[in-house]
Amino acid sequence: MSVDAPAVRIDDDVMGILIGAAGVGGGWNTAAVINETTADLPGACVDHLPPTARAELAGTAWEELPHFCTGRHNVPDTPDVLIDVLSADPGRRVRAVGDLYRLLLNQERVFPATAPAASVVARLLDDPRTLAEDRWERRAGRRPLRAELLNWLASFADIARLDVEDGAGTAQDLAAARAVRPMLHDRIADFCDDDDPQVREAALAATALLMADPVLASSIPRYAPAVRAILSASVDSHYRWIARERLAAWGEDVTGLVAAEEEHRAALDRARALADDPFEEGQEQAIHWLEEQPEDTAALERSGRRRAGRTPPARAAVPQEPAPEPPVAAPGSEAGYEGPWRIARGEERSEWTFTPYIGVGPLHFGMTLEEITSALGERPTGSSCSPHGEDHRLNFADFDASGIRTLFRGGRLGCVAVNALTGPQVRLDAAPLTGCAPSQVEDWLAHRAAPRPGSLMYSPAADPVFTDLGLVIRSQRAGDVALTRPLFLLQDWLDLWHSLPGEEWNCF
Repeated sequence: MSVDAPAVRIDDDVMGILIGAAGVGGGWNTAAVINETTADLPGACVDHLPPTARAELAGTAWEELPHFCTGRHNVPDTPDVLIDVLSADPGRRVRAVGDLYRLLLNQERVFPATAPAASVVARLLDDPRTLAEDRWERRAGRRPLRAELLNWLASFADIARLDVEDGAGTAQDLAAARAVRPMLHDRIADFCDDDDPQVREAALAATALLMADPVLASSIPRYAPAVRAILSASVDSHYRWIARERLAAWGEDVTGLVAAEEEHRAALDRARALADDPFEEGQEQAIHWLEEQPEDTAALERSGRRRAGRTPPARAAVPQEPAPEPPVAAPGSEAGYEGPWRIARGEERSEWTFTPYIGVGPLHFGMTLEEITSALGERPTGSSCSPHGEDHRLNFADFDASGIRTLFRGGRLGCVAVNALTGPQVRLDAAPLTGCAPSQVEDWLAHRAAPRPGSLMYSPAADPVFTDLGLVIRSQRAGDVALTRPLFLLQDWLDLWHSLPGEEWNCF
């Protein structure tokens, strides 16, 4: 669990440090915020794209090709995402790559904009700016932008193998995705021999998955040896899975690879069990051995990820319990009551909607503090920062007028906590999530969620965590009762004990 510096009230000087927007005499300098958040507008940077990518971007009728959340407030359109991939701002690049996954491959599904976007991404690969390294949302460790774009194309190729019955998209969208596979193969082929091992492995993974296209089957003998020699020996467990799955599909013997993987996993399990047992003689050696193992850089597991076979096991028939009634928000305090436990009435709360792993209300995951301030139209009233090298890292910022707390990682929005007493009424499928009886919301969500293993977990504080939604239902005191304080968060925040700052646990 992270325990950070105590929350502080933001004065104008601190505000100026945080967002560079303190005005003369402490006033709010709107122009500074606008300049900061719009310095890299699409119209200003589209000319810096490679000519082929620029032509592809300009020649596509994007207004007719929606992504997962096209038209939602503060969610960028596909051209804006593609342009930001080569932004001069590292933060915008990281957010853009995350948006490629969230908006164009959401829940392992393709959309009308996905195949045209893949064509543009492929035309960015040989740009020198893709050599810039960073940490990306989906994978451990640092890697070049080029490698991460190849990983995205590999995910695209993997989904393009699926069918409508798998929930991977409409027949038209899947046909469009399959139609671009030969072109993507031509653009990626040169990187399969790249000097950078991360680029080389990502290119081989994408190529192996693209060759599910019958048109490319004649290339299998050329790439199969590299898939076996390089991908199957990668420290990335997902690459190793691709190698085994593809080689088996090509009719090659993978018995040794399967056995080696099982042996490796068994050794890790034994060492971890030994390292956790202080009464075993070999604990110190096990800890040392685990420390020497290379980090698995595989993509973070996404909820709903389809395993090999892609068909969920049949469930035994169970009696269907009646669906619980949707939760009902507390009516609010009586008119005129202004005590410390005052609960806002329904007409006083803003109405927000929640889109899992995309955002809530006007807020989009990945936003900066400046962008959040602009979207809400108010300045933060409190924040917490902790030392990070020579700088300070922003952990959270409170917006009392809106009734929310925004939590950050690397300067980017990763979680929104809504105050049970004063925050907006956030709805999912028209049902309220804010300021309700916790048991009602938990029962309704548990019945709504797919009954698959891992879709419902509990935090160390016994808060229900709905992994398919990126939603946590915490309780917040309102006098003698407890009301729901929902947390909306990204996948890599689901380990609440280590992700949330210490101050959040004090919001009872």
